[in-house]
Amino acid sequence: MEKIVAIYGSPRRNGNSSSLLRRAVQGAREAGADVREFVLRDLRMSPCLEIYRCKETGRCAIRDDFQAVVDELTTCRGLILASPIFFYTVSAHTKILMDRCQSLWVKKYWIDQVPFGRGEPKRRGLFISVGATKGQKLFDGTLLTVRYFFDVLDMELWRALLYRGLDFEGDVQKHPEFLDDAYQAGKELVLSLRDRPREQEIP
Repeated sequence: MEKIVAIYGSPRRNGNSSSLLRRAVQGAREAGADVREFVLRDLRMSPCLEIYRCKETGRCAIRDDFQAVVDELTTCRGLILASPIFFYTVSAHTKILMDRCQSLWVKKYWIDQVPFGRGEPKRRGLFISVGATKGQKLFDGTLLTVRYFFDVLDMELWRALLYRGLDFEGDVQKHPEFLDDAYQAGKELVLSLRDRPREQEIP
């Protein structure tokens, strides 16, 4: 059974990105995945304080709910991350999680000394995002941030579902095709992981 982590990055429990993620999770579970869900707004998670004690062990020194999330992130085969857009990037909740994963960057590139740009992604991630405006470059900065975040997890950005013109809670319900896309993407993510040889994955 494939283990998938689903991260809800919206400050709204029933926001548009959360609704899309729930459909993706449904698809992943129906494809046979074991999905672990985290709602970031419900967690006690400090921003990164740049203590750099992670240089010693690769583990973040701040003791809070991040520890449980990172343990799942480092052992899953796939990740589904959902966040709305704020000022052309992910939500504050999502960015705190990303910044705390600086400890994984330290472990990968300083402690384990993996050469930059030479690592082969061993896992796959799906990113779901919504934005209120219809600007052409609405997701450009966010996608760059997400790619670097996935890189530190030895993960490729397998697919991104990006939807414009969704602002108020419930707007996505007017677009059942978006919800169908998310369901199908969740299912296909699991199937794509099943096709990957197990020896390529992180032990």
